[in-house]
Amino acid sequence: MEILKVDNLCKKFGNGENEVWALKGVSFTVNKGEFVAIVGRSGSGKSTLLHMLGGVDIPTSGKIFVDGSEIFQKNQEQLAIFRRRQVGLIYQFYNLMPVLNVEENMIMPLKLDGRKINKEHLEELLEVLDLKERRKHLPSQLSGGQQQRVSIGRALIHAPAIVLADEPTGNLDNQNSREVMELLKYSNKKYKQTLLLITHDENIALQANRIIRLEDGKIVSDETLASAKEV
Repeated sequence: MEILKVDNLCKKFGNGENEVWALKGVSFTVNKGEFVAIVGRSGSGKSTLLHMLGGVDIPTSGKIFVDGSEIFQKNQEQLAIFRRRQVGLIYQFYNLMPVLNVEENMIMPLKLDGRKINKEHLEELLEVLDLKERRKHLPSQLSGGQQQRVSIGRALIHAPAIVLADEPTGNLDNQNSREVMELLKYSNKKYKQTLLLITHDENIALQANRIIRLEDGKIVSDETLASAKEV
């Protein structure tokens, strides 16, 4: 079942001599439960694409449909609700609230949306992420790998349509990178969670089921892998 459709997406920055096209006619679809890696060198357009998929930035032209609904036809309030309910974001630098503990950081999207907390789902995520013993710890009391696990929990807590991960292992050592990738793959399988991961690391990309390669704002290849590589 198709959950995401990107149709002829273009994005321009600047005007005249300073004009730069970050994306040039990008089109692809993603089915529910797919794990897709979007790879490319710095400046290829992958982060610009991710920001638009998350409804954070607006394209110059083109359309994005999530669950059949065109996201940029929404007004600002509807777009904010879309970001809170249908997208889970995982960043390279965690972006945790320093004054909130592990549990409070994880449930923050639900609190902001005024939604009831599913205690069973929260407990399951804390267990899966190996954070039960640290649920009352502040981010400053956690390692980098543990902080990234909290940000994964925050992205999954509201069961979004799509999880977007922007270089989620970019700030971690090899051991923590492996653990984070295992958790992302586990959530993809267990919760049928659609996952789009931005990376410049080929080894990380090979763990996905599909690799979309960007160069100079265009898709140059879109490859489905026979089997994802184990970490």
